[in-house]
Amino acid sequence: MNHRTPAKQVALVTGASSGMGEDFAKALLQEGMVVYTAARRIERMANLQKQGAIPLKMDITRDEQIRAVVQKIEADHGGVDVLINNAGFGMFGAVEDTDIDDARYQFEVNLFGMARLTQLLLPGMREKRGGKIINISSIGGKVYTPLGAWYHATKHAMEGWSDCLRLELKAFDIDVVVIEPGAIRTEFSDVMIGPMLERSGSGPYGKLAHGIAKVSRQNDHAGSSSEPKVITDLVLKAVRSRRPRTRYAAGKYAKPMLFTRKWLGDRIYDRAVLSLVK
Repeated sequence: MNHRTPAKQVALVTGASSGMGEDFAKALLQEGMVVYTAARRIERMANLQKQGAIPLKMDITRDEQIRAVVQKIEADHGGVDVLINNAGFGMFGAVEDTDIDDARYQFEVNLFGMARLTQLLLPGMREKRGGKIINISSIGGKVYTPLGAWYHATKHAMEGWSDCLRLELKAFDIDVVVIEPGAIRTEFSDVMIGPMLERSGSGPYGKLAHGIAKVSRQNDHAGSSSEPKVITDLVLKAVRSRRPRTRYAAGKYAKPMLFTRKWLGDRIYDRAVLSLVK
């Protein structure tokens, strides 16, 4: 009797050149999966390639690059079993100070690019009648902070988009999972602070902008952010589970902030947040 070796599961992790995405990819490789990694900075994924990942260059805002990644994976392995939509960044600055084209770009990266990639991979998942789509949101999809209007808007949108998608794909046994990190030690603060101060640091919102920058730097220096591993553990829990939860949250400040917003109301939450950035 011939025994066929079960095919390895295939995963795609976007935004895998650093931080959480890089950590997700390493963990999935250790799970024995075929792991494709995608990011604009393909040279930053050389270490992952040495560990067995297949790095692909992809700007999540470029449709032709998204298509090329999907075509490559489908040609080699027929599609993916696990899609981790992790690519994204945080753009901060007062609503009044933010150019509307910059706001559109924030949506292109954090929402529309993710949606386009998912669209293109869904036919293969439906044909297999199975798979997992894991969307890396943020507690910022449930709560909010000053000067973060456009960033929070994208994460709130991702949450609603994911809920609708989950219902649409239930009949095809495809799970949609949202993961909501709190404060995680990544490049987020480094990427956020400089542009925020350029937009709002010297105008009418300057005091607020410098207060937010100060708190962000203090958290980084004091080690007040959690390691990416706490989120990687949630990703693995979702990947391994036959019936994963619809949402997972972890990381510094995640549970307290979600609790305050949900149970104590907007006014108390507002006061708590503003007291931190005085």
